[in-house]
Amino acid sequence: MELVKIYECLCDPTRLRLLHVLAQGPVCVCHFQAVLGEPQVKISKHLAYLRARGLVGSERQGNWVIYALPAKPSRELQANLACLQDCARGNPVFKRDLARLKQIEPSCAWVRAGEPQKAPGQCRGG
Repeated sequence: MELVKIYECLCDPTRLRLLHVLAQGPVCVCHFQAVLGEPQVKISKHLAYLRARGLVGSERQGNWVIYALPAKPSRELQANLACLQDCARGNPVFKRDLARLKQIEPSCAWVRAGEPQKAPGQCRGG
């Protein structure tokens, strides 16, 4: 993966937050709104940007779109994601995102289990 593409993706706070959350595991697009507290349109725009550049992948499960980091990230991407995780530890915004993710974790379990039929009611698909 070209290093410049990675840095272009990392120069936006919303994309950093998305990547930080995805480092915890796959997330349904519908849950990003609750975690980041941002509008769906903004989140979708940034996820599309990251997907087009190969920093995230997506998989449709029924009506839902699940986002995840690449299964085999490049060495450069791994290094930058590790740096992001390290730098984000003390940042209140990133800490709040992880706390919100933990709160909705029970409703995210179906994502990691690959069971779209168990999607929660507030998840309307992606």
